[in-house]
Amino acid sequence: MWLLMAFIAIPLIEIALFIQVGGAIGIWPTLLIVLVTAIAGSWLVRSQGAREIQNLQRSFSDLRDPSEPLAHGAMILFSGALLLTPGFFTDVVGLALLVPKVRAKIFEWGKSRVQVAQFTMGPGPTHSQRPQDGVIDGDFEDISDQATDEPSGWTRH
Repeated sequence: MWLLMAFIAIPLIEIALFIQVGGAIGIWPTLLIVLVTAIAGSWLVRSQGAREIQNLQRSFSDLRDPSEPLAHGAMILFSGALLLTPGFFTDVVGLALLVPKVRAKIFEWGKSRVQVAQFTMGPGPTHSQRPQDGVIDGDFEDISDQATDEPSGWTRH
């Protein structure tokens, strides 16, 4: 239900802001502002996204929890989509998501609302069944009395 409300409210907010700003400064300056925020936002998303990818790689190599860099990367990606969407409201929200402290607060808020049941790093449990008593059942054939002078193909000479 809240998603439906967002799809209705955001375009109405954008239209109202376009009318207000366009009426105050004119159509061409209004369109120029929208274009400049899209270009500047794209550049900021690219630079901060690259930095966040480095943080993610560093967390993997240090065997740390990668959830924070992943969340920051997702918020940067979302901010890029908002900045490319024409409008003032979406630009303000998109630019706010590019501020690292805002992303950190949103991450902490989300982290307080999510309960992680289990988190492990490293190789997971294997799916092969190992015998519990140390006995391996199998068939064999003694070929020691069938020795020939020819190599078997499995060994090098």
